[in-house]
Parts: sequence; structure tokens; C-alpha cells
Amino acid sequence: MKFWKVIGYVMLTAFTVFSILGAIFLFGRGFYELSVTLFVLIFLIDFFILNRNAYPYRYMIPALILLFILVLYPIAFTIRTAFTNYGTGHIMTRQEVVERLLVDPIYTYVVPDSSPLTYSVYVRFEGTQPTNDFRTIVFDGSSYYVAREYRVLKSEAGQLILGEAELIKLSESGLSLERQNGKIELIRDSGKIYRYFYNPEDSSTYINEDYFKYSILFPIMSKIEFVDSNGNRFAVRQNEDGKLLMYNIRHLYKLGLAETIEKGKSIVKTVLINTITNRPLIEENGTIYDINEKGEKVAVGGYISYYGLKNFTRIFTDPTVSGPFAKIFVWNFTWAALSVLFTFVIGLILALVLNNPNLRGRAIYRSLLIIPWAIPAFISVLVWKNGFFNETYGILNKFIITQIFGKEPIRWFNDPFWAKVAVLTVNTWLGFPYMMVVSLGALQSIPEDYYEAAAIDGANKWQRFWKITFPLLMTTIAPLLVGSFAFNFNNFVNIYLLTGGGPAMPNTTTPAGSTDILISYTYKLAFEGGRGQDFGFASAISIIIFFIVGTLSFINFRLSGSFEEVNR
Repeated sequence: MKFWKVIGYVMLTAFTVFSILGAIFLFGRGFYELSVTLFVLIFLIDFFILNRNAYPYRYMIPALILLFILVLYPIAFTIRTAFTNYGTGHIMTRQEVVERLLVDPIYTYVVPDSSPLTYSVYVRFEGTQPTNDFRTIVFDGSSYYVAREYRVLKSEAGQLILGEAELIKLSESGLSLERQNGKIELIRDSGKIYRYFYNPEDSSTYINEDYFKYSILFPIMSKIEFVDSNGNRFAVRQNEDGKLLMYNIRHLYKLGLAETIEKGKSIVKTVLINTITNRPLIEENGTIYDINEKGEKVAVGGYISYYGLKNFTRIFTDPTVSGPFAKIFVWNFTWAALSVLFTFVIGLILALVLNNPNLRGRAIYRSLLIIPWAIPAFISVLVWKNGFFNETYGILNKFIITQIFGKEPIRWFNDPFWAKVAVLTVNTWLGFPYMMVVSLGALQSIPEDYYEAAAIDGANKWQRFWKITFPLLMTTIAPLLVGSFAFNFNNFVNIYLLTGGGPAMPNTTTPAGSTDILISYTYKLAFEGGRGQDFGFASAISIIIFFIVGTLSFINFRLSGSFEEVNR
């Protein structure tokens, strides 16, 4: 018993140590919410296991892990994102963007009036197959130089970003060479043999050009800078004729000191400087701008920065956003309210019919009427979309509207009004079986004595329904109606699969549609925006949705007296 206890404590210690190291690593990488979540989780797990008084809570540890990772962390991350400009063009941190501007080969240029150097690539073979292990010989017009192994200066996820190789005079390299007709055909370096493979000036090597490009040049060699003894840098670049030649290059940006004005004060700080114009780059709202020859600002990079309340104020101050947002907001309430109303009314009527003991075949009717609820919603929605509402060959337009009524086909997905009719129809179809089932259960729980007493007092059917059935029904169903409202308020699947939120609203800079609800609008902003993804703005709307649904649910519960028995 003691042995297994010791083993348990050793495993707990190992878990704690590795988890703390992981949390520290995450904190260092900028994942503050996840790091704090992990620290709190580690503390609670250790407390529940080591404290005898907390013994019963040990069984909650799996649920606790899921709660923190799947609920609390996403909430914290969403809140943080809502106050940033996180989105397309602002995915990386400032440090990552600055490093990329300093080292990425994209931000280099060929020195004006520099002549290209001749180079030859020698590749090591494994049997008859070439590899991406290579050596480079460079000729500057007077001397030969060799570049051996390169050093990795910057890499990401195992991919080379920038490498550096030193150019050494071939005569001083100590390499063993084999020549044929005055041309170097073979290099021996540290026991490895490298064979002549490619030279852009030698047409006999063009047969190897595809392999050279896709296995050596693009993934490796184009990201290597060859440095001579004078500090000059050379790299392979494509000229106007499409040839891959080696040029003298320079980096477009460097770090330097510059005087800037911040909050009305003049300060000297480290900034990025354009090496051609010698002008410092400008940073505004998480975007780094360069100044072109005309004096205009050109965005060269963006990073995640604190945005304050701009994402929230944008909803109300930007006319191109506030207009569509207000329409979507009103429609969202209308959609949720009408969905609950229609499904409840139809479900209640059917429940009253099926609750009649004189009705024959009630079990069959119940089974048939529950089918829309039993079939997965995404299947039903697609059947309605393609089988019924299709504007060309759908049953409604092709047969009922045009042939039976002789009317023009209805533009179900291109007219805002009919698109809303379509989504409400489908949602009612999917939701009424649920309301029918819960109403039927509530009806069967009402004692028959009440109806007998009302009948003796002379109450008719309508009076019995409104004075007995409906009040007692609402006591049971009111919480479910509130839950149904909250569910439909965020019912993303039906809207997105049926209309995609369309048709599009005119005169808006955001991807807003006439049948969009707030959650589908948020999804479009986050993942489908025509101008890029805007996670910060989408997170701000998500927080607003949370407070709207929470407030409405609280008010509905208070007004309906739901859970009144529990509160007592």
C-alpha cells in the first residue's frame, strides 16, 4: 500500500513540475490567459489530492480540467481579444514582425549597378538520387570562392527563414577537387562527394533545373545569404529575364535610434529605419508604415496591439457598421421570438389533439410528428434548401407557385422578406416536435379533478383552457421557453446552412446579410470577411451577445416566476 502511495506522489510531483514548466513556457510566449488557467488548475488539483478535507473533490478533477480548458479559458481569451486589433494583418506580436522585417529575404534589394556573380551548385547523391545537401562555388570574375555549410539565423516551425554561409577562397578551403576540361566536376568535403549539378549559365545542366528549384533553391538556397571577407552579402535572385543569378544584396530595414513625439514629448527610441531613404518607419495602432517617394504611408507589417474600447465603440460610431448591426440586432430578437412563438403554438395545438383519449392511433401520430426532431437538423435544412426553396427546380416554385397558383417564382434567397420567411418556416418545422413533446408531458401532469370541478361550475372548453390548462402549463414550460429563446437567439446552424445569412445588405463595409443573426454575423467577421478576418471585432460582438442573452434570460425567469418553488 505504501509503495503505491509513493508511486502516486512521484507521479503527482512529475505532473506538477511539467505542468508548471509548461505554464511558464506559455507565459513567455504571450499566452497569458492559458498560462494563468494552467497555474490555477495545477494548484486546485494538488490541493484536492494533498488535503484530506478536500477528498470528495478529487472526483471532480476531470470535470474541473474540462471546465477550465473548454469554458473558462475560451471566455478569458475572448475578453482579451475584444480589446485588441487581432485579425488579418495583425496576427503576430510586435517582436515577431520586427524580426521578420529585419531578416526575411523578401525585405532585401539588389544593390544598384551591381554585377551578378557566376555560381555553380554541387550536390551529394545517394545512389543515383540527388539530395538537398549541396556546396556552392562562386566566381566574381577574378577568384573562385566556395560556400560550405550554412548557419541557421532564423527558423520557424522547422522552416528556414534566414541562413548565412561564409565565402572562402577556393584555394584556401582545403577541399579536394577533380577537374575535367578545366571545369570542376567533383568536390570532396569531409568524406562526402559533391557532384557538379547546376549552373544558370551552363545549358547542359538545365535538365536538373526543376529539381534545383523545388528541392534546393526555394526551400533553402534562396534564404541563404553568402558573406565575403569584406562583409558584402550575396543571394540568388531572379533577374528580368527569369534567370536565377547571384547578386550583391542589402536588407531594406535596420534598427536605429530616432527622435519621435509621443504624448507631446520628444523621446529617442529604437525604431526601424529604411536603408534606402534613411527614414524611420512609423507605427500607428499596431501597424508599421514605410514612407514612399511621394511621401505616402505604405503598410509593411501589422502586429497585435491593445485597442481599448475601439471595437465596442465602432459598433455605434461607424455608420457602415452601426446601420447593419442595428438591423441584425432587431432581426435577431424577431427571429428568436417568432421561432419560439410559432413552435410553441403549433406544438401546443398538436399536444392538445394528441392528449385527447378518444383519438385513435395516437401512438402512430406521435411517432410521425416527432420525425422532424429525430432527423439531424443539417440534413433537414439542406433538404428544405435544395428540395423546396430552390428558386429554379424547388417543389414550391416549380409546381405550387407557378403551376397551381400561376404566379411568378418567389426569390427565396435573393429577397430579404422571403428569405426571412424561409428561415422561420424551416426553424418552425425543426422545433415544433420538441414543444409538442414537452407540452404533452405537461398536459398529462395536470390532474383531471380540476377539469371536473370546472365543468360542474359551468366552465366551457375555452374557459377551462385559459383558466386551468394554460396557467398550469406555463408553470412547467416557461423555463423551457426561455431556454428555447436563448437557443434560437444563437441558432447559427439553421441560418448558415439555409441562407448563409443572405441576401447581402447594401452599403456596408462588413459581410452583413439580411437574415444574419448576431452569431452568424460574428462568424463572418471572424472567418469570412471579404476584407480579412477581424477576430477582435467579432470577440467584442460575442461579449455583447453574452450580456444580451444573459440579461434577457434573467428578466424572463423573473417575470415568469420560473424556479419560484426552488427559491422558496
